[in-house]
Amino acid sequence: MNKLILSILSFIFFTNGIIASPVNFYVAPSGNDKNPGTKQLPVSTLTAARDLVRQYKSVHDFPTEGITVWISGGEYYQQEPFVLNENDSGMPGSPVVWRAVEDENVSITGGIAIAAQSFHKITDKSVRKRLPNNAVQNIRCVDLKALGITNYGAIRPVGHGIPITPAPLELFFDHQPMTLARYPNQGFIPIGEVIDGGSIPRTGDYSGRGATFKYTDSRHATWVGNDDIWVQGTFSNGYADDQIKVEKIDPSQKLVKLSTPHLYGVQSGKAYQHYFALNILDELDTPGEYYLDRKTGILYFWPPSDLKKSSVYVSITEDPLICLEGVSHLVFRDFTLEYGRGTGLYMERGENNLVAGCTIRNFGNSGIFTGQGAKQTVPGVTIDDYRGVPVSRQIGNYSNQLYQYTTWDRKAGINHRIQSCNVYNTGTGGIIIGGGDKRKLVHGNNVVENCKIHDYNRRNKFRWAGICVDGCGNKISHCEIYNSDFHGIFSVGPEHLFEYNNVHHVTLNSDDVSAWYTGRNPSDRGIVIRYNYFHDCGNPNHMTMGIYCDDSTTGVTVFGNVFYNMHNSYGVLYSNSGRDLSMKNNIVINPQDYTVELSPHYYTWYKGKAPEVFGKNKLFEQRLLKDINIKEPPYSERYPELVNYMDVIVEGEEWEGMLTKRNVLSNNLIVGGNEKLIRIRQNGTGIFENITNYYTTNDPGFVSLEGQNFMLVPDSEVFKKLPDFKPVPFDKMGLYLDEFRKAID
Repeated sequence: MNKLILSILSFIFFTNGIIASPVNFYVAPSGNDKNPGTKQLPVSTLTAARDLVRQYKSVHDFPTEGITVWISGGEYYQQEPFVLNENDSGMPGSPVVWRAVEDENVSITGGIAIAAQSFHKITDKSVRKRLPNNAVQNIRCVDLKALGITNYGAIRPVGHGIPITPAPLELFFDHQPMTLARYPNQGFIPIGEVIDGGSIPRTGDYSGRGATFKYTDSRHATWVGNDDIWVQGTFSNGYADDQIKVEKIDPSQKLVKLSTPHLYGVQSGKAYQHYFALNILDELDTPGEYYLDRKTGILYFWPPSDLKKSSVYVSITEDPLICLEGVSHLVFRDFTLEYGRGTGLYMERGENNLVAGCTIRNFGNSGIFTGQGAKQTVPGVTIDDYRGVPVSRQIGNYSNQLYQYTTWDRKAGINHRIQSCNVYNTGTGGIIIGGGDKRKLVHGNNVVENCKIHDYNRRNKFRWAGICVDGCGNKISHCEIYNSDFHGIFSVGPEHLFEYNNVHHVTLNSDDVSAWYTGRNPSDRGIVIRYNYFHDCGNPNHMTMGIYCDDSTTGVTVFGNVFYNMHNSYGVLYSNSGRDLSMKNNIVINPQDYTVELSPHYYTWYKGKAPEVFGKNKLFEQRLLKDINIKEPPYSERYPELVNYMDVIVEGEEWEGMLTKRNVLSNNLIVGGNEKLIRIRQNGTGIFENITNYYTTNDPGFVSLEGQNFMLVPDSEVFKKLPDFKPVPFDKMGLYLDEFRKAID
């Protein structure tokens, strides 16, 4: 009888080898990797748990309820990447789930904690003499070599067009990045008279000559003798930052000589042509600053508060902490990833993975990077001469590679989802996502949703937005992006969707930048920007835009968005020679000036230079007739408006694509700003139609204008003035609560 019962149970639970109940493995800091990974006898590392899952899968059919690896609260140090690949995949509807035990904080870290008792007062008299009196009493030092920490990395050039490399060792206090000793503590130093602007790599001058200019602050004279001073700022154009080593300071002539050139050469005279100096022990003069003597291994630090009540970490790991490479049907949730010199989480290939509920912070590069990066193979050359090859686990020269090879398949996988994550305090952008086939117009269907991304430009500025998206057919939804001098969203590729996002306080201190950006490829069409809230962006003293459809952008739809307090001197929407741009059914409140600005730039400031982009073997011939072919399917069928874009009007002088066409501002509510709504810059030959918009200086019927609730009441004047106006779902914009995001702070 007992044997019969056992047989029946075996049939019920193990028919065809399929297990009907979930399979669980457990990890805890107190565990042992020799254990079987049960709840009572957990393993202690992620690697041991992965091996248990692989072993289980090798001898069992995959359970219909999936496999879950439960990670108990505590800290898990990854000196090398934790890699999950094809061997670690789940099945459709039955994923392998890696998750933190509920309500327990699991930290996967690339950093090492420094105990409070390891810090001491400064006894070295030569060091004490270099510091301000008030600083000497507050600064503490620690011998990293004595703690076994000897790899400090190197301070390297960072900036516009420069390959992304891991950060040097950085210091974090109570989960916040500290500041490498700098001058001034806030703000910038204006560049003085330029004696020699240096070579200009952007125009093909690769002689490598650093600039020489006069300094405007006498403090420079006190730095003579320091041999590793760096300056960081915007040395020419306000959208191109750089960090350059100082070769020499000459106090007798008040000169600074840089060791290497800036991409565009060094200039002065404009408000954004400025810099700050860093890595100077003498300037360690305020709480939160630190300096590392790389020769002795002594770290000097002015803690912002009591060391004994705080956490102190230094970053160590240069590779991504987590690598998902070829794995599919996986859930990775509820972890904190922190304190790495490189990227937090890297994902390549695979399909249907979910990364959710994670906090990813305090990395030298990006928080999340999906798809391959690139390695430059011809050193020193700039974007037009760039050559490179794809590489895994590195960002490298992703930006130039994508510019040069516009249909590059970065192997970012398909149907991945990054949901309800917080990404902040990163050095090189927040999230970089790709996927899809631009050449065939096949969607990647990769999604970033309900994520909060902020403070994402600690090291690299311009190109590295809160979210960078490339490929074809991906979606950014319900995200909040804020606190950056530069872009909020940077878009490359066709048919992406941006909806229900809240983008604010970006483009605060830069020039020729925007809250949302795309440009320089007319085939990147079919982009939809709808139901987003853009507010408090820009700088009234700089050239900034809300939506920036840069050089020759085509086919962008801006529908149902709310724009509030946009301090954009070049319009809420701005374009250089765009066509098929549609801005409809939006609410624009208190714009700085015009709602739309259009520059037909091939006939104005860029006059006579069109052959450089339209001519034989030039940029657009490569992008529109070689990378893809606008005259053949799928582009000719999907986008017939683009077929004649490269047709010649005047041989060698004028092409069809130079003309602005079919741009429409229609059915929008505009409150305040310039009543004319549209400005065609300079010669006024561009086309941007103004059709049936409602302009007013009064409250048109918001739920609360003062309370910034821009839902329209049912009897709003807008619905009378614009009968076709569709209600804008302001209440649905931004973050929302779900099982992963249980609170919105």
